[in-house]
Amino acid sequence: MSSYTLRSIVSASAAALLIGCASAEHHEQAPEPMSVTGTAGTALTATPLETFESAWAMTFLPDGRSLVSEKDGNLWLLGADGKKLGEIANVPSVTARGQGGLGDIIVHPDFTDNNTVFLSYVERDAEDDNLSGAAVERATLSLKAEGGTLENREVIWRQSPKVTGNGHYGHRLAIAQDGHLFIASGERQKFTPAQNMAMNLGKVVRINQDGAIPEDNPFYGNGAMADQIWTLGHRNPLGIAFDGEQRLWVVEMGPKGGDELNLIVRSENYGYPEVSEGDHYSGKPIPTHESNPIFEDPAIAWIPAISPAGLVFYDGDMFADWKGNAFIGGLSSQALIRVSFETQPTDNLGQPPKDGQTEPVAKEAERFEWGKRIREVEQGPDGALYVLEDKEGGRLIRLTPAE
Repeated sequence: MSSYTLRSIVSASAAALLIGCASAEHHEQAPEPMSVTGTAGTALTATPLETFESAWAMTFLPDGRSLVSEKDGNLWLLGADGKKLGEIANVPSVTARGQGGLGDIIVHPDFTDNNTVFLSYVERDAEDDNLSGAAVERATLSLKAEGGTLENREVIWRQSPKVTGNGHYGHRLAIAQDGHLFIASGERQKFTPAQNMAMNLGKVVRINQDGAIPEDNPFYGNGAMADQIWTLGHRNPLGIAFDGEQRLWVVEMGPKGGDELNLIVRSENYGYPEVSEGDHYSGKPIPTHESNPIFEDPAIAWIPAISPAGLVFYDGDMFADWKGNAFIGGLSSQALIRVSFETQPTDNLGQPPKDGQTEPVAKEAERFEWGKRIREVEQGPDGALYVLEDKEGGRLIRLTPAE
């Protein structure tokens, strides 16, 4: 989730609050910070701030406070110290099953003026409870000192069709600098929808903020679902973010191995399930990207899997040497993964590069582990990294350089 505009409007006073004392409402003894050393030898201080029940997403507000969603349907307002202030009311009602429930939450780049937020969640079919799909709403967030309310809620997008099962919803959100909303839509563990242009499953979708479809989308004019599609051939994209050059990236779970970080290029096909760097869980092999150069290659793939969740590109001063690096949460890998980039002469379609053609090539630079599944990672306005642990009792952790 990109927060390029938000960081630019957060005041110095709000940033200072983030590293200040806990509010007077919280008198309990603060948890002891942990020391975490990465695989490249970088030492960090990890400070637990709060606990949640199956936290899923986090976003910062311009005043230094933040919002955290839980899969079971709670949306929390946190103070600048990372402590819960209260719940947000009138959140979409969800029935959490499998990987589905309340999902992503992002704020509009002009939130200070319009109080607009976008959130995703999983809804059941009204006539058949076995069927479900992700939905995205736009709403106005009315804040109080200890919570708030969502008002003027409006569904602006739905996965189509709703299908059986409770996995691979994706439904991560990002707003481009030009205002378009991008939605990472999973293929729902059904394989073939990722290549089916009559479905918006297994796609990266681009819409206007009111749900209307931009007429300059690459497949516009080919049907209601095709009109939405920006790229296709994705499996389960659980992280989406813009980098400092406003290029869009998605991190997605592969099958048995082959998790991918992909640079999202308009109209390209990323190959699933025709190609993958992993294999089916049954052991049946899947052809690699190299075997069929019509499909876009990942910038990096992981074997064994890291089970990625959450993605942010760092641009702060606290870790100045990491500017431009990506950070990815790892579920099965129980790690926070730092990725660095180099621009090299290459063609990610597997062809020899044309004269002057270059592509960003990624590599894993470092891995930080403390025995917990990582669901989400965000950069705070103070430049620290904020990480949400998965599952019941998962903590919000603030990562800073070791003193």
